[in-house]
Amino acid sequence: MTVRPATRADLQGILDIYNDAVLTTTATYDYEPRTLEHRAAWFEEHVKQDYAVFVAEDGGRIVGWSALNPYHARVGYRFTSENSVYVAADQRGKGVGKLLLEPLITAAGKRGLRAIIAAIDAENEASIRLHARFGFEKVGHFKKVGYKFDRWLDVVYMELVLD
Repeated sequence: MTVRPATRADLQGILDIYNDAVLTTTATYDYEPRTLEHRAAWFEEHVKQDYAVFVAEDGGRIVGWSALNPYHARVGYRFTSENSVYVAADQRGKGVGKLLLEPLITAAGKRGLRAIIAAIDAENEASIRLHARFGFEKVGHFKKVGYKFDRWLDVVYMELVLD
């Protein structure tokens, strides 16, 4: 398995993983799958703003991806990023998330970021454990702020402060 910076050629694989998460998980609170055009615009904006995007590739197949994302548009938040880590359903629990999170943290440091925020569905224990392994600390628990699959969902906020 190889983890590397994403390219435009990876967008369909990234989109497939994200759209599966939209339809089958609470890892995202989106309801509708995204289009390739939407994902291409997202990627171009990440390139333009120097927000890293990585993919995990196994045998020519994209099996996971991670990204740094703007936290808030206000200038005072420019040193903070929110992260995303998504893994293909059949690859979860195999260490792919760990492989994707490590270079993301390194890229954040190189970009001069001070903090990374992870907003995680409170029932996603695997993601909470993954982030904790890398030093993220729980800094908040918001109750019933999301709604998906006919139920209210809690969100845990975790933070990693970079030196």
